[in-house]
Amino acid sequence: MSKTRDIAALAKGVQAGDRRALARAITLVESGRADHRMQALELLAALGTEKQALRIGMSGTPGVGKSTFIESFGLMLTGMGKRVAVLAVDPSSSRSGGSILGDKTRMDHLARDPQAFIRPSPSQTQLGGVARRTREAVALCEAAGFDVVLIETVGVGQSETVVAQIADLFVLLLAPAGGDELQGVKRGIMEMADLILVNKADGDLKAQATRTCADYAGALRLLRKRAQDPEGFPKAMTVSALQAYGLQAAWTEMETLAQWRQDTGVWAQTRQMQANYWFTQDVRQGLVQLLHDDPQTAARLEIAQAAVSAGRLSPSAAAAQVLDPLKDRLRKGGE
Repeated sequence: MSKTRDIAALAKGVQAGDRRALARAITLVESGRADHRMQALELLAALGTEKQALRIGMSGTPGVGKSTFIESFGLMLTGMGKRVAVLAVDPSSSRSGGSILGDKTRMDHLARDPQAFIRPSPSQTQLGGVARRTREAVALCEAAGFDVVLIETVGVGQSETVVAQIADLFVLLLAPAGGDELQGVKRGIMEMADLILVNKADGDLKAQATRTCADYAGALRLLRKRAQDPEGFPKAMTVSALQAYGLQAAWTEMETLAQWRQDTGVWAQTRQMQANYWFTQDVRQGLVQLLHDDPQTAARLEIAQAAVSAGRLSPSAAAAQVLDPLKDRLRKGGE
């Protein structure tokens, strides 16, 4: 069977909602091989962009109970008849490049739900809390007919705001804590959040969770109002993943915000901006790869790196030595 027919069969399987076909398709788009990349682009083109799911990005501080929340929240949605895909990005080792990929184990009940699909992916040291091809994995899940795609980032930090370039809604999950926790959360991710959910609002922590929620609600009021928000958003709420408390209320708020954005055109405008963002990122990454693939430039890179390591050149001067000849070649080519 030809590669083209293989891709056509795979596309048909994805569109039919076959979870094995979807898993194979995501493996294909995540592959770093050049031939696989061409096949992945062919597959994405065959699937098109007609179907759209509600994309919800989720980030949270370590120990906040993201996996527990996503499992409880996902089970609630599947109980409502919705098909739910979870793309969980695990941090990769900067040494070996490996990841534990334990999300499927932590979400055991959701993993067995026929209406759900869980896919852990390594971040491959990609900044931004998401893997490089997460956006394409989301598109595959949409083509497979999922109603909601939950994108779990690697954690909270200065770079996790990149998930907002994939999601329609961005949810920040936090644990009950004092002022130190509020100080520790970066302003950038606070400004990106559409909904802040204070988890573990149960038992002895319920009162503390309520106070923490009030702290964040106050902090949100100090932020400048965004054009993409209706009155009352962004907002903070308390939830308990363990007791399934507040999950329905949180979902209602998500639906309300998503519907408002669709009705006002913000949804379509945001998706256009996101598409342009990823186009720019792909061009940049492609240009870097071209530099490494060009024999002359690769040789200059090696010499410059050795000079930087030996302390003979500053990083900026070495970069100029590599790039200046390229600028000359481009100018001559345009004449």
